[in-house]
Amino acid sequence: MSSRQEFFTSRWGMILAVIGIAVGTGNIWRFPRIVAQNDGGSFLIPWIIFLFIWSIPLIIAEIAIGKKTRKGTIGALSEMAGEKFGWMGAFVGFVATAIMFYYAVVAGWCINYLYSSFSGTIVTTADHVALWDSFTAGYQPLFFHAIAMLIGVYIIYRGVVDGIERWNRILIPSLLVMLLILAVRALTLDGAMEGIAYLFTPNLERLFDHRIWLQALTQNAWDTGAGWGLILTYAIYLRKREDIALNAAVTGLSNNSVSLLAAIIVFATIFGIAGAAGVEELEIGTGSTNIGMAFIFLPQLFTQMPGGPLVQSFFSSIFFLSLSVAAISSLISMIELAVRVFMDMGLMRRNAILIVGSLGFLFGIPSALSLTVFYNQDWVWGVGLMISGGFISFSVIKFGADKFRREVVNGEGSDVQIGKWYNYVISLLIPLQVIVLIVWWLYSSTQWDPEGWWNPFGAETLGTCLFQWGIILALFIGFNKVIVRRTMKHTAKRT
Repeated sequence: MSSRQEFFTSRWGMILAVIGIAVGTGNIWRFPRIVAQNDGGSFLIPWIIFLFIWSIPLIIAEIAIGKKTRKGTIGALSEMAGEKFGWMGAFVGFVATAIMFYYAVVAGWCINYLYSSFSGTIVTTADHVALWDSFTAGYQPLFFHAIAMLIGVYIIYRGVVDGIERWNRILIPSLLVMLLILAVRALTLDGAMEGIAYLFTPNLERLFDHRIWLQALTQNAWDTGAGWGLILTYAIYLRKREDIALNAAVTGLSNNSVSLLAAIIVFATIFGIAGAAGVEELEIGTGSTNIGMAFIFLPQLFTQMPGGPLVQSFFSSIFFLSLSVAAISSLISMIELAVRVFMDMGLMRRNAILIVGSLGFLFGIPSALSLTVFYNQDWVWGVGLMISGGFISFSVIKFGADKFRREVVNGEGSDVQIGKWYNYVISLLIPLQVIVLIVWWLYSSTQWDPEGWWNPFGAETLGTCLFQWGIILALFIGFNKVIVRRTMKHTAKRT
C-alpha cells in the first residue's frame, strides 16, 4: 500500500507520532543546562509564554498545511504561497534533512553509551572525559551512526501505520515510563528538594534580562519541532475528522512537560549528589548540543549514586535508553520528511527510502568522524531552522492569514475553533521573532570570534552560515521551476 493511501488509525496514534517528533535529546540534556544558565525558575516564565506565541501557532500551521495539501514541504508551500515560492519548501525540507545527517550521529552516541551502561563501563570508569575523548577519536561513532540509520530506515520502511505509528506507540510511552522511574529515584536522594526549589523558584528581577527571553524563545524554536516541516509531513497522514488546534496544543504541552520532567530528574540528582556547586558543572558544556552534560557530567553523577555498581548501572542504562528512544523517535520523522519529498517527485517509496538512507549515512560520516564538523553543521542548520519557521509563516501570510484560520484551521474535523488572535500571531509575531532570533544569534557569533566572524570555513561563524545558506538557496531558487513542476505533476496524479 502506498503512503498516500495510509492514515494514522487514531488520534492517539497521531499524537504519539507527533510527540515523537517534538521530544528529542534536546529536551533531556539541552533544556536542563539552559535552565541552569538562566537562573533556574526565572527561565520558565518566558519559556512558557513562547510556547503559546511561537511553538503552538507554528504547530497549528504545520498540521493544517499538511492536512490540507497532502504534500511534502515543496508541494505544500508551493500550493499555499504560490509555485514561485516552492524553493522555500525545498529549503525547509533540506534543513531538516541536513540535521538528520548529524542527528543520526547523536543517536549513535546514545546507543553506544547505552551499551556501555549495560556492560558496566560507565560506572567503572574513573575519567569520563577520557572515555568520551577515546570514543570520539576513533571510528566507533561511525559504526553506531550506521546502527542508528538502519533502525530509522527499518521503521520508515514498515510504513505509516506499521512503522511510524506502531513504533511510536511503543517508544513514547516507554520513554515516559523510564523518565518517571528516574524521577522517582532522583527525588528520593537527600537534598533533592533543594534542586526542585531551584528549578521552580523565579528571581523576578532577572525577568528584565533580555538574554533570558531570547534563550527561552530559542529553546522553543529548537526543541518542539515547530517550523521544521516534520509535523507538516506527519499531518499528511491525518484523518479528515481530526481536530487541528487540539492536536497542536497537546503536542506543545506534552513536549514541554517532558522537558520539565527531565529538568526535575537532573536538578534533583545534582543537588542530591553534588549539592548547589553541581549547578556550575551543569552550565559547562561543549558545543550547542551540550555534549559535556550528557556524556561527561551526568555519567559521573550516576557513579556517585548510592546503592553500588548494579544500581548505578541500572539507572545509567535507564537514562541512556531514554536518550536513545528520544533520539530515534525524532530521527524517523526526519527520514520520513526526506522520503516524502522524493515520493512527491515520482519515486516509489522503497526507492526513496534507499536513497535517503544511503545519503543519511554518507553525509553523516564527516560529523561522525570530526566534532568540529559536527559543531559546524549543528550551528548552521540549527540557526537555519528559524528561517524555516519564517518560511512557513510566510506561506500562511501569502495564502491569507484570516482565510487560513477560517477555512483550513477551523475547517472540517475541527471541534476547537481558533479566534482572530491567531491572525496576528502567525502574520506579525512569528516573523518578528524569526528576525530577532536570527539577528541575535548571528550577531552573537561575531562576538565569539571578533576577528574571524567572516570566515566561511569557521566552525561557528556568521560567515559559514551565510556561505552554506547561500549555496543551498541559490540552488533551490535557480532550479525552482524544475523542482516545483516535477513535484506538482506527480502529486496531481494522486489526487
